[in-house]
Amino acid sequence: MKKFLPLLLLLVASVFIFSCKDDDDDYVQVDVDYPAVYDLTVNFAFNATDGWNYYQKFSRPLLDQDYVIMFRQAGSENGAIVWQQIPRTLYLPQGELDYDFDFTKNDFLIYASTGGTYDITTTPEYLNNQRFRVVLVPAVFGNKNTNTSDLSKMSYEEVIKKYNIDESKIGTL
Repeated sequence: MKKFLPLLLLLVASVFIFSCKDDDDDYVQVDVDYPAVYDLTVNFAFNATDGWNYYQKFSRPLLDQDYVIMFRQAGSENGAIVWQQIPRTLYLPQGELDYDFDFTKNDFLIYASTGGTYDITTTPEYLNNQRFRVVLVPAVFGNKNTNTSDLSKMSYEEVIKKYNIDESKIGTL
């Protein structure tokens, strides 16, 4: 019995040692410097696959669940810039003009399209020198505080306030 007790203690101790998993092995630290806002001036280019578009890579990949919100400068009012979230349809005298975008964790693409209602080249002011704000919202904010349908309804000012973004630190892409 004296020999059995130390073996039993060794067995019990080894079960605890090998059954405990260090969760730090699965944790990957990512240096995230967002929520952040980037300013971007765009000249759309045409290609047969995507139509009128602007393509941009991120400097480093986003996490899979991260979210991008895009705003276009629609003008100014009393010295303040008016930002409109895209997708957005503009109803012009020439016809309808749509701004839209998509993104992956590596890049994004902004589109300008008329859907065939008119020849967009007749309004180059909507293709050249268009100013956008790209807002990156990390997954931890997007999933726990607001769902993506809520984000798509927010104004630029609401997004900046919600995520406590310091506008003096707006970057450029």
